[in-house]
Amino acid sequence: MSGIKRFSLVMALLVIALAATSAAAEAQWRITITNATGNQIISPPIVVSHSSAADLWEVGDPALDEIAAVAEDADASGLLALLGTIPAVTDFAIADGVLLPGDSVTLEIAAGARLSALGMLVTTNDTFFGLDSARVRRGASVYAPAYDAGSERNTQRCAHIPGPPCGNEGVRVTNGAEGFVHISPGIFKGGNLRPRDFGWDNPVVKITVD
Repeated sequence: MSGIKRFSLVMALLVIALAATSAAAEAQWRITITNATGNQIISPPIVVSHSSAADLWEVGDPALDEIAAVAEDADASGLLALLGTIPAVTDFAIADGVLLPGDSVTLEIAAGARLSALGMLVTTNDTFFGLDSARVRRGASVYAPAYDAGSERNTQRCAHIPGPPCGNEGVRVTNGAEGFVHISPGIFKGGNLRPRDFGWDNPVVKITVD
Protein backbone atom coordinates (compact mmCIF):
# COMPACT_ATOMS: atom_id res chain seq x y z
CA MET A 1 0.00 0.00 0.00
CA SER A 2 1.39 3.39 -0.98
CA GLY A 3 2.00 6.09 1.58
CA ILE A 4 -0.83 8.20 0.15
CA LYS A 5 -3.34 5.33 0.30
CA ARG A 6 -2.22 4.43 3.82
CA PHE A 7 -2.65 8.07 4.91
CA SER A 8 -6.11 8.20 3.30
CA LEU A 9 -7.15 5.01 5.10
CA VAL A 10 -5.94 6.34 8.45
CA MET A 11 -7.83 9.60 7.93
CA ALA A 12 -11.00 7.73 6.95
CA LEU A 13 -10.80 5.59 10.08
CA LEU A 14 -10.20 8.70 12.17
CA VAL A 15 -13.30 10.36 10.71
CA ILE A 16 -15.38 7.24 11.45
CA ALA A 17 -14.08 7.11 15.02
CA LEU A 18 -14.82 10.79 15.59
CA ALA A 19 -18.32 10.36 14.15
CA ALA A 20 -18.95 7.40 16.45
CA THR A 21 -17.70 9.38 19.45
CA SER A 22 -19.93 12.32 18.54
CA ALA A 23 -22.95 10.03 18.10
CA ALA A 24 -22.31 8.43 21.48
CA ALA A 25 -22.09 11.86 23.10
CA GLU A 26 -25.34 12.93 21.44
CA ALA A 27 -27.00 9.80 22.81
CA GLN A 28 -26.22 10.83 26.39
CA TRP A 29 -27.84 13.48 28.56
CA ARG A 30 -25.97 15.28 31.34
CA ILE A 31 -28.72 16.45 33.67
CA THR A 32 -27.97 19.02 36.37
CA ILE A 33 -30.55 19.50 39.12
CA THR A 34 -30.37 22.52 41.43
CA ASN A 35 -32.29 22.73 44.70
CA ALA A 36 -34.06 26.12 44.64
CA THR A 37 -36.22 25.66 47.74
CA GLY A 38 -34.01 27.70 50.04
CA ASN A 39 -34.73 25.52 53.08
CA GLN A 40 -35.78 21.98 52.14
CA ILE A 41 -33.39 19.05 51.72
CA ILE A 42 -34.27 16.94 48.68
CA SER A 43 -33.77 13.18 48.75
CA PRO A 44 -31.36 11.77 46.14
CA PRO A 45 -32.93 12.91 42.85
CA ILE A 46 -34.01 10.30 40.31
CA VAL A 47 -33.91 11.02 36.57
CA VAL A 48 -35.62 8.89 33.92
CA SER A 49 -35.47 9.03 30.12
CA HIS A 50 -38.34 7.33 28.36
CA SER A 51 -40.71 7.31 25.42
CA SER A 52 -44.14 8.93 25.43
CA ALA A 53 -45.59 5.52 26.34
CA ALA A 54 -44.30 5.85 29.93
CA ASP A 55 -45.91 8.19 32.46
CA LEU A 56 -44.82 8.00 36.10
CA TRP A 57 -47.69 10.02 37.54
CA GLU A 58 -50.69 12.01 36.43
CA VAL A 59 -52.13 15.03 38.21
CA GLY A 60 -55.59 14.10 39.48
CA ASP A 61 -54.86 10.37 39.63
CA PRO A 62 -53.72 8.30 42.62
CA ALA A 63 -49.95 8.01 42.91
CA LEU A 64 -48.31 4.67 42.20
CA ASP A 65 -47.21 2.98 45.41
CA GLU A 66 -43.60 3.35 44.24
CA ILE A 67 -44.01 7.11 43.74
CA ALA A 68 -45.76 7.43 47.11
CA ALA A 69 -42.84 5.66 48.80
CA VAL A 70 -40.46 8.29 47.42
CA ALA A 71 -42.80 11.15 48.38
CA GLU A 72 -43.44 9.88 51.92
CA ASP A 73 -40.12 8.42 53.05
CA ALA A 74 -37.56 9.03 50.27
CA ASP A 75 -37.63 5.27 49.62
CA ALA A 76 -36.62 4.84 45.99
CA SER A 77 -35.99 1.08 46.04
CA GLY A 78 -39.39 0.08 44.70
CA LEU A 79 -39.41 2.73 41.99
CA LEU A 80 -35.93 1.80 40.75
CA ALA A 81 -36.97 -1.86 40.58
CA LEU A 82 -40.13 -0.92 38.69
CA LEU A 83 -38.30 1.27 36.17
CA GLY A 84 -36.10 -1.67 35.25
CA THR A 85 -39.18 -3.60 34.09
CA ILE A 86 -40.83 -0.95 31.89
CA PRO A 87 -39.96 -1.35 28.17
CA ALA A 88 -40.73 2.32 27.47
CA VAL A 89 -38.00 3.43 29.90
CA THR A 90 -34.73 4.20 28.10
CA ASP A 91 -32.50 4.75 31.12
CA PHE A 92 -32.56 6.02 34.70
CA ALA A 93 -30.20 7.03 37.50
CA ILE A 94 -30.28 8.19 41.11
CA ALA A 95 -27.90 10.61 42.83
CA ASP A 96 -25.47 9.30 45.43
CA GLY A 97 -26.73 11.61 48.17
CA VAL A 98 -29.25 14.21 49.23
CA LEU A 99 -29.44 17.63 47.60
CA LEU A 100 -29.06 20.49 50.05
CA PRO A 101 -30.65 23.92 49.48
CA GLY A 102 -28.73 25.81 46.79
CA ASP A 103 -26.66 22.77 45.78
CA SER A 104 -26.60 21.00 42.41
CA VAL A 105 -25.97 17.45 41.25
CA THR A 106 -25.27 16.16 37.73
CA LEU A 107 -26.42 12.76 36.50
CA GLU A 108 -25.75 11.14 33.12
CA ILE A 109 -28.21 8.85 31.36
CA ALA A 110 -28.98 7.72 27.82
CA ALA A 111 -31.17 10.25 26.02
CA GLY A 112 -34.81 9.50 25.32
CA ALA A 113 -37.89 11.18 23.88
CA ARG A 114 -39.00 12.48 27.30
CA LEU A 115 -37.42 13.26 30.66
CA SER A 116 -38.94 12.78 34.12
CA ALA A 117 -37.33 13.53 37.48
CA LEU A 118 -38.34 13.48 41.11
CA GLY A 119 -37.16 13.57 44.70
CA MET A 120 -38.77 14.08 48.11
CA LEU A 121 -38.81 17.36 49.98
CA VAL A 122 -37.86 15.52 53.14
CA THR A 123 -39.39 17.78 55.78
CA THR A 124 -42.92 17.21 54.55
CA ASN A 125 -45.50 14.45 54.77
CA ASP A 126 -45.62 13.42 51.11
CA THR A 127 -44.26 16.16 48.88
CA PHE A 128 -41.88 15.64 45.97
CA PHE A 129 -40.42 17.79 43.22
CA GLY A 130 -41.49 16.48 39.86
CA LEU A 131 -40.67 16.93 36.20
CA ASP A 132 -43.34 14.98 34.37
CA SER A 133 -42.60 13.60 30.88
CA ALA A 134 -41.00 16.78 29.58
CA ARG A 135 -39.62 17.26 26.09
CA VAL A 136 -36.17 18.78 26.57
CA ARG A 137 -33.33 20.03 24.39
CA ARG A 138 -29.65 20.38 25.09
CA GLY A 139 -28.56 23.63 26.64
CA ALA A 140 -32.05 24.43 27.90
CA SER A 141 -33.25 24.69 31.48
CA VAL A 142 -36.67 23.68 32.77
CA TYR A 143 -38.20 24.19 36.19
CA ALA A 144 -40.17 21.74 38.30
CA PRO A 145 -42.76 22.39 41.00
CA ALA A 146 -43.52 20.55 44.23
CA TYR A 147 -46.29 17.96 44.04
CA ASP A 148 -48.26 16.36 46.85
CA ALA A 149 -48.58 12.60 46.29
CA GLY A 150 -51.97 12.61 48.01
CA SER A 151 -51.12 9.36 49.75
CA GLU A 152 -50.70 10.76 53.27
CA ARG A 153 -52.54 13.37 55.30
CA ASN A 154 -50.65 16.65 55.61
CA THR A 155 -50.47 16.71 59.39
CA GLN A 156 -47.21 18.66 59.27
CA ARG A 157 -46.37 17.11 62.60
CA CYS A 158 -42.87 15.84 63.31
CA ALA A 159 -44.32 12.52 64.47
CA HIS A 160 -45.09 11.74 60.80
CA ILE A 161 -42.15 13.34 58.94
CA PRO A 162 -38.79 11.71 58.09
CA GLY A 163 -36.59 14.74 57.45
CA PRO A 164 -34.80 16.97 59.97
CA PRO A 165 -35.56 18.04 62.62
CA CYS A 166 -38.13 15.24 62.89
CA GLY A 167 -36.57 11.91 61.88
CA ASN A 168 -39.71 9.76 61.94
CA GLU A 169 -39.48 7.59 58.85
CA GLY A 170 -42.23 5.13 58.00
CA VAL A 171 -44.92 6.73 60.19
CA ARG A 172 -47.98 7.47 58.07
CA VAL A 173 -51.43 8.95 58.55
CA THR A 174 -53.59 7.95 55.59
CA ASN A 175 -56.96 8.97 57.06
CA GLY A 176 -57.66 12.32 55.44
CA ALA A 177 -55.21 11.91 52.55
CA GLU A 178 -56.37 13.57 49.33
CA GLY A 179 -56.00 10.39 47.30
CA PHE A 180 -54.56 11.97 44.14
CA VAL A 181 -51.45 13.78 42.91
CA HIS A 182 -51.70 17.57 42.91
CA ILE A 183 -49.55 20.67 43.23
CA SER A 184 -48.46 20.90 46.85
CA PRO A 185 -50.13 23.61 48.96
CA GLY A 186 -46.83 24.07 50.79
CA ILE A 187 -46.21 24.40 54.51
CA PHE A 188 -49.03 26.05 56.43
CA LYS A 189 -49.68 26.79 60.08
CA GLY A 190 -51.12 24.11 62.30
CA GLY A 191 -48.33 21.57 62.77
CA ASN A 192 -44.83 21.53 64.21
CA LEU A 193 -43.31 23.14 61.11
CA ARG A 194 -43.17 26.88 60.60
CA PRO A 195 -43.67 28.11 57.02
CA ARG A 196 -40.75 30.56 57.33
CA ASP A 197 -38.44 27.68 58.26
CA PHE A 198 -39.58 25.00 55.80
CA GLY A 199 -41.87 26.69 53.27
CA TRP A 200 -41.05 27.35 49.61
CA ASP A 201 -42.28 28.98 46.43
CA ASN A 202 -42.66 27.06 43.18
CA PRO A 203 -40.69 26.09 41.20
CA VAL A 204 -38.49 24.18 43.63
CA VAL A 205 -35.78 22.85 41.30
CA LYS A 206 -33.99 23.96 38.14
CA ILE A 207 -33.06 21.22 35.66
CA THR A 208 -30.53 21.79 32.88
CA VAL A 209 -29.84 19.27 30.12
CA ASP A 210 -26.51 19.16 28.26
